[in-house]
Amino acid sequence: MNHRTLNAPVSRILKTVAVYISFVLTLAVLSGCSMLMSSATSDIMSHLSKSILNNDDLGLVEQGAPAYLLMIDSLISKDPDNKKMLSTAAMLYSAYADVFVEDTGRAKKMSAKALRYAKKALCLSQKKACNLQAMKFEDFEKALSALKKDDLDPLFSLGNAWGGWIMANKSDYNAIADLSRIEAIMLRIVELDETFKEGAPFLYLGSLSSFFPPALGGRPQEGKKYFDKAIQLSKGKDLMVKVVYAEIYARNIFDRKLHDTLLNEVIAADPYVDGHTLINTWAKKKAQKLLNNADEYF
Repeated sequence: MNHRTLNAPVSRILKTVAVYISFVLTLAVLSGCSMLMSSATSDIMSHLSKSILNNDDLGLVEQGAPAYLLMIDSLISKDPDNKKMLSTAAMLYSAYADVFVEDTGRAKKMSAKALRYAKKALCLSQKKACNLQAMKFEDFEKALSALKKDDLDPLFSLGNAWGGWIMANKSDYNAIADLSRIEAIMLRIVELDETFKEGAPFLYLGSLSSFFPPALGGRPQEGKKYFDKAIQLSKGKDLMVKVVYAEIYARNIFDRKLHDTLLNEVIAADPYVDGHTLINTWAKKKAQKLLNNADEYF
């Protein structure tokens, strides 16, 4: 396979999924921070997290994100071996770099920091996974098989941060080759708990399976099953699931009917769902954009 043809599509896969994951994990980020605070402060953080997730002003949330980066670095400096905090930091840094940072050098620096946090968190959770990125694939799979449900948060954090790092280093063909490891991570997560984070791992699996045609290793039929599972597990609350389904699967198999049906369902839906308003607001804007240029694509 010619990796020169993969940089743009791989970037789009990871960018689309990263936007979804970034909003979904906002609550986890703030909850993780509150664990190290007093009960009064924790209560404030809990209410703040709900306010953010129920906010329909995307720009306001973007402007406030850097404050959380500084805050979580400060918390880690006080407790450098807290795996929950490290996982949370990896999620936040990866999400911010993926979604909001356009400068290549800055994105590489932030994604590398996210990956370092994630690797340390998983190492603290399971010693056999301390050198996961450098292992031969056979050893990598053995290490994954040793992981348990208690390792799910740091494992997902690693997969997510690793995906962000690949996107930031998409000109590096060795980085692109690591996509198979991200897929293996997500498969292990759903093997341990398929309901984890309301189906977020299935979005990665669906996207990675569906983007390329069968001649280039794509598995669109598997991808469709993964996307359908993600919709089932999200219970229709997260409209972004259908947007990713339309953009990655329906467009790449040229299914205009499915594409338009999914996006029109998103546009017609009420975005104001408790805990999901932020992502649903973004999803509706994305859905309208995809519908507007559908004639050019199909």
